[in-house]
Amino acid sequence: MIRAVLAAAVLALTATAATAQTAPPADPYDPGRKIVAELQKIVTPNGVQETLEVELGGAKQVINVRGANRDNPILIFIHGGPGSVEMPIAWSFQRPWEDVFTVVQWDQRGAGRSYLLNDPKLIAPTLKPERYRDDAIELIEYLQKRYGQKKVFVMGHSWGSVVGLSVAAKRPDLLYAYIGMGQVIDFRENERLGLEWTIEQAKKDGNAQAVAELEAIKPYPGEGALLPEKTAIERKWSIYYGALAANRRDADFYFRAPRISPEYTPADRKAWDDGSGLTIGALWPQLADISLKTVNRIDTPVILFMGRHDYTTPAPIADAWLKRLKAPKKQMVWFENSAHLPMIEEPGLTFAALLKDVRPLAGN
Repeated sequence: MIRAVLAAAVLALTATAATAQTAPPADPYDPGRKIVAELQKIVTPNGVQETLEVELGGAKQVINVRGANRDNPILIFIHGGPGSVEMPIAWSFQRPWEDVFTVVQWDQRGAGRSYLLNDPKLIAPTLKPERYRDDAIELIEYLQKRYGQKKVFVMGHSWGSVVGLSVAAKRPDLLYAYIGMGQVIDFRENERLGLEWTIEQAKKDGNAQAVAELEAIKPYPGEGALLPEKTAIERKWSIYYGALAANRRDADFYFRAPRISPEYTPADRKAWDDGSGLTIGALWPQLADISLKTVNRIDTPVILFMGRHDYTTPAPIADAWLKRLKAPKKQMVWFENSAHLPMIEEPGLTFAALLKDVRPLAGN
């Protein structure tokens, strides 16, 4: 839930203005991208580094696959948003993962580099939570066949945790474990608790402007569909108080990372913005009533990576749900100095948790 509400001021769960600018004719970030590309290059004999166009559910979509040894288990990262692709940011945290997993970044239908592959008018009616879930299932099956690898893990982040947990509930047989980061359980409760927390922080800070703006959007989330303009105000101040990135007033450090991504050109960044508008516009009215509270059993291990300070997808909600869940194995991993972005805020500890708590589930 990381992008377009503040940037567009109308359309997402969180925000950035990082890619909203028109790229200059000569891209000043091109030299940086070339340096990062060389640093990140996979050169091991049995490694894999490829970007592919695949068809999932009748829609063309882009995936990026990287790993030092294609015999390693597969880890699919399902990005948030909707529409907040992680492919152009992954260079900043993912490289260590690639020594022990084959890591797949997937631009979901209508998002990022996938946006340009399909007619938006035809894609828009298909943007439904169940379709994303089924796309993910098709992707798992495709990857298993392409790489001859049955050991698959799914990590769902933010909105992607709705998709990922839905996959785990429907097809646990496909997964060695599900990892939820910034796990969403109930959208409406998410927004209610997030607003309460943000008002509390603003009052402690003596910030009369923030309190007035936040009180003015009540009742929020209220009944019916969420109103993007109200969400924009809540996110403006929750980000300011560290609900997205702990101890930071903004997340520019994160949102500017795509500028030197080897996987994204300025045109791709423009497509990312356009895709965010499409996906949020189509999905936003459907999200308010999404709830996974009734998912009481998952027949595969479930591990949650939660930032202690996360009030973008409030951590207490996921914590309470996990305590009720029945699963072959379940575990909460807390990141004490993170909010919604542990992989960026505490990258070393995130990798350590993958090594200690996830990778052993695949066996040798």
